[in-house]
Amino acid sequence: MSDPFVVRSLDEIRFWSRIMKEHSLFLRLGFRCEDTQLINEANQFQAQFDDIERRAHAFSVETDPQTIREFNKEVYSAAAHIWAFKRKVLGLILQCKLPGQNNFPLLVDHISREANYFRNRLDELNSGRLEPVHDAIIDENVFFLKIMADHAKFIGHLLDPSERKLVEQAREFSQEFDTLLYQALDLSSMRPQSQTIPLLSQFVDENRVSVTSLRDFKKTARDLIAECRIKSIIHPLLADHVFREAERFLFILDMFEKSLSGVKVNKKEILF
Repeated sequence: MSDPFVVRSLDEIRFWSRIMKEHSLFLRLGFRCEDTQLINEANQFQAQFDDIERRAHAFSVETDPQTIREFNKEVYSAAAHIWAFKRKVLGLILQCKLPGQNNFPLLVDHISREANYFRNRLDELNSGRLEPVHDAIIDENVFFLKIMADHAKFIGHLLDPSERKLVEQAREFSQEFDTLLYQALDLSSMRPQSQTIPLLSQFVDENRVSVTSLRDFKKTARDLIAECRIKSIIHPLLADHVFREAERFLFILDMFEKSLSGVKVNKKEILF
């Protein structure tokens, strides 16, 4: 029989190790040719997380929990190191020590936040300190709403300016998710009084509607980019990358809705 700890750990690692691997590629593509040390470090992280992803898929949900606990520790260390690398790169960019490179500072900050999220989740799993669901609903939404708002901004800046309609749609999504983020922060500051089922249920429902619309926009953009039907400097893998993160957020929102409605959640789906 599968252990919820094992199921949850493998789910997190399989998803986020791929994300970390792709972050390494995106950073490398944005560096200048002369940034050989940074390029080498990015390549090393890409190979490391590719190996972690492969091994995570090799484990089954019946794997001994202690084996997974040790694996979590190893992956935690890798996530901590790539977080430090990303923050180093951000510092170099903000200090104007990498003039001419093509990684937005906000993008580097964005991917460092995701690395920090990943390592914290592994630490929580190993220590058994997962948040109560009412806190998790607010905190996960604050985290992912900021991620979605960032995505909209990146898309708007990486589309060719002549793609006026798509650029305007991206700007509208950016504004919408900034507003949702502020609402989430307000709800967070009102804790614990704000943590009633009616308020949290409305919070989850409203966010799901917006995330679904953004997910569909990302899917359309991804498909158009893959078919070379729009003008942009968006890497096809980046288009798919941001689509998968929206799908992840929707999956989490679905789990929260089930929890709030009292629906029994399958152990393989337990997130918090």
